[in-house]
Amino acid sequence: MNFIIDNWYLILLALVSGAMLLAPLAKGGAGGTLSAANAVQLINREKAVVIDVCETEEFAAGHVNGARNVPLGELQERLPGIVKNKALPVILVCARGQRAQRAEGIARKLGYPRAQALAGGMKAWREANLPVEKG
Repeated sequence: MNFIIDNWYLILLALVSGAMLLAPLAKGGAGGTLSAANAVQLINREKAVVIDVCETEEFAAGHVNGARNVPLGELQERLPGIVKNKALPVILVCARGQRAQRAEGIARKLGYPRAQALAGGMKAWREANLPVEKG
């Protein structure tokens, strides 16, 4: 018991640092590392291809301008036909980022080294006040 009393500040420091590590998970664990701003730069400067891995109904409700809809379950079969140049950046998007994170792994296995998942998905895109297409 004396150890705890004598070293309370170390215990507090360990608890605070642990909480800081877990904070992103508590916020929803937005998959991906590509920010919306960086995605816009890739689209404008490097002609990145945007692939929305949401289901058709979600895609129709709103998606990144110019995005192509390829549901996650069909990605492995359809991606090579849509993005023939594997050197182009591929931005993978879904509603919140988790499916896009899985899609990134699939795309990389297919030989797309510049595939990236949009962190936070369409939620982050909308929060950044970027244009959304419907239909």
